[in-house]
Amino acid sequence: MKNEITEKMNLEIHETRDIHDNHVNGNLMVIWRDWDKFLKNDPKMIYITSVNTGEKKGPHVHTIRDSYFVCIRGKVVFIIKNKDGNYDEIESSEENPVMVHIPKNIPSAHINLSTQSSSVLALASHSWKPNDNEMQNVNFDDYDWAKWKLN
Repeated sequence: MKNEITEKMNLEIHETRDIHDNHVNGNLMVIWRDWDKFLKNDPKMIYITSVNTGEKKGPHVHTIRDSYFVCIRGKVVFIIKNKDGNYDEIESSEENPVMVHIPKNIPSAHINLSTQSSSVLALASHSWKPNDNEMQNVNFDDYDWAKWKLN
């Protein structure tokens, strides 16, 4: 998916192997390399946020920063409200890592679809400071939250 507002990028997962007998011992997920061209700006802040089972974060809008999100543990769905009022729903998980670009001034939320806490890695174009007021809470009153069976 790529439209004038949001983007989603499927990320690479590579098997890792044991140095002694070459059996698969895990994997490596590529988030970003300096030669990848999908980030509009180099990140100024990188953080991990967690969301408990059945819980949602947001919706809110960042007025200064562009954000890139990818679920690195568990499974979440990102809900993005486009300028035309329609919603995009993009799933991301550790098995199917999809990085979602949410530009500044575009409201979004994410919901944990896992039976355990999910973790989301975020790359932001602006560093958060404790006295920042760049995030504003919004309502998605016309969105069907019930379909995700929230608590």
